[in-house]
Amino acid sequence: MIRNRTYNRRNVFVAVVVIILVSVLLTVRLAYLMIYRSEEYAAMAKELHERERPIKAQRGSIFDRNGVEIATNKPVCTISVIYSQVKDPERVIDVLSDELGLSKEKVRKRVEKVSSIERIKSNVDKEVADKIREYKLEGVMVDEDYKRYYPYDSLASKVIGFTGGDNQGIIGLEVKYEEYLKGIDGTILTLTTAYGVEIENAAEDRIEPQAGNDLYLSLDVNIQKYAEQAALKVMEAKNANNVKLIVMNPQNGELYGMVNAPEFNLNDPYTLIDEIAREYEDQTLSSEKETELLNGMWRNACISDTYEPGSAFKIVTTTAAFEEGVVSLDDKFFCPGYKKVEDRIIRCHKAGGHGSQTFVDGIKNSCNPVFIDIGARVGVDKTYYYYEKLGLFSKTGVDLPGEANSIMHKKDIIKAVELATMSFGQSFQITPLQLLRATSAAINGGKLVTPHFGVSVKSWDGRIIKTLDYEETPEVVSKETSEIVKDLLEQVVSDGTGKRAYLPGLRVGGKTATSEKLPRRTGKYISSFIGFAPAQNPQVIAIVLIDEPTGIYYGGTIAAPVIAELFDNILPYMGVEPEYTEEEKQEYKIGTFVVPDFIGKTKSDAKALFKAYEFDELYSLGEGEVVTEQFPLPGETVDLNTSLVLYFD
Repeated sequence: MIRNRTYNRRNVFVAVVVIILVSVLLTVRLAYLMIYRSEEYAAMAKELHERERPIKAQRGSIFDRNGVEIATNKPVCTISVIYSQVKDPERVIDVLSDELGLSKEKVRKRVEKVSSIERIKSNVDKEVADKIREYKLEGVMVDEDYKRYYPYDSLASKVIGFTGGDNQGIIGLEVKYEEYLKGIDGTILTLTTAYGVEIENAAEDRIEPQAGNDLYLSLDVNIQKYAEQAALKVMEAKNANNVKLIVMNPQNGELYGMVNAPEFNLNDPYTLIDEIAREYEDQTLSSEKETELLNGMWRNACISDTYEPGSAFKIVTTTAAFEEGVVSLDDKFFCPGYKKVEDRIIRCHKAGGHGSQTFVDGIKNSCNPVFIDIGARVGVDKTYYYYEKLGLFSKTGVDLPGEANSIMHKKDIIKAVELATMSFGQSFQITPLQLLRATSAAINGGKLVTPHFGVSVKSWDGRIIKTLDYEETPEVVSKETSEIVKDLLEQVVSDGTGKRAYLPGLRVGGKTATSEKLPRRTGKYISSFIGFAPAQNPQVIAIVLIDEPTGIYYGGTIAAPVIAELFDNILPYMGVEPEYTEEEKQEYKIGTFVVPDFIGKTKSDAKALFKAYEFDELYSLGEGEVVTEQFPLPGETVDLNTSLVLYFD
């Protein structure tokens, strides 16, 4: 009996000790959780009852060299639904379907989806979003957003590029400079019950978005417009497939314009342009085919497509020959209309030949046999040496995605025939921008520049975030050779195949080319011209390529006038003043004179005075015998060949 009592006391004691120990342990554990991990668990609890909605950051704008905004943002909204808060789903479905132009099935699928938040539509015009707000639909969220907007629609479309639904760059400069242009999204944090319903009157936490930085370019909206106008004009006149045109500063590589005609609408980039749509109007396009056509429409062929440059490449051959000292201006050549190289007969564009001529005559005439001779003098090793120096084996480094590289023979397989054809721009392929870059080095004193659009990155308030720098390689060509090349190419325009690019007083230099497309003898050509001005101190260089023109296809006939028209527009705009020679003044009647006073004179006296001055035409208005008014006014200084208007009372 005594033993049982002792045993029970011992059990009670153990139980009490265990209870005390467990209590102590629980107390310690509770203290640990409440004191040492209180912040962690408070955050977890808060997170459980928070709902997060993004606030889109405004993307940085893109400006041209004069501060003209060419890519900006348009306020739009994102419409979403919160399943747990929707009280009248049928009304929500009806309203959103009607206002957003979506099918009821599509809206229903998202409204009835059990999720914390479901997006119905992005990039909704603010007017539509405001209208949806007025319905005060429970469970429907209307959040501010931004949509990319391009004020000039199709201007430089394949250069600027566009953004997707998430406001991220897809092609062009938009994707190249994504890291600077994109901002940092903000968030709205709201408190909810355990069932996911937002708590009324609960304070919202708001993390403000940070706007992206602005990008400033060397592109000039006005020069781009002139270039597109000239490109479209010749494309329509010659019914060509497309026209490519690049305008650059040869001294530093700044790109003023880049045209890929026809362009597409940046504000509607997923709609095929008319030129493509017409070709497939009777077909139902598969999604794969439509994607293929869109990718082709967006392709920047100025940097992504290669071609045989033809006679414009004679600039490179000339540069290499004078650098090596294997030719002089007075060297004599003979052209019978062809040149035999090993077992091949290579013909000149002039069937009867040019006969005896100097090298100066040879380049003015764009004579193939002359360049076959000097190509052989330079030789394979030195030819490839200068190709490399002039950047023809590497990409230009332009700040655009998708640049292609040249397609060249391996040096060890080049024989006499390959060397001959390469000397006048056949049997290899380069991009238009590669040729423009190489020619710039040949005429700017010998500096190899990097073509580029980006100049600087600035914050929204104008602070410079980054000045963009580009590699330059000096002395790839000697200054002496550069002076010779400039002078020769000016003569090509003033008295050679490029004479249709001639502009009085502006001293244009350049080279024509007519390249037969592969396969040969299909009658398909690329007509091109590369020109620069003023020849003595080049401030601008441009290249135009007309793909498969109909009818006359010679570069000197149809491509040279495109550059002439472009330069005639942009050189005065750039501040380049014409400097006329005495011969030009006489031939083109260039000059000014002071308008005499015709007022009070009779018809016969007025006509006699008119003949004494270099007016163009006389327009007489009125039936009287005495001049009462005139235009231009007496004493005005006008150009020669100005028209005169006389009013008779």
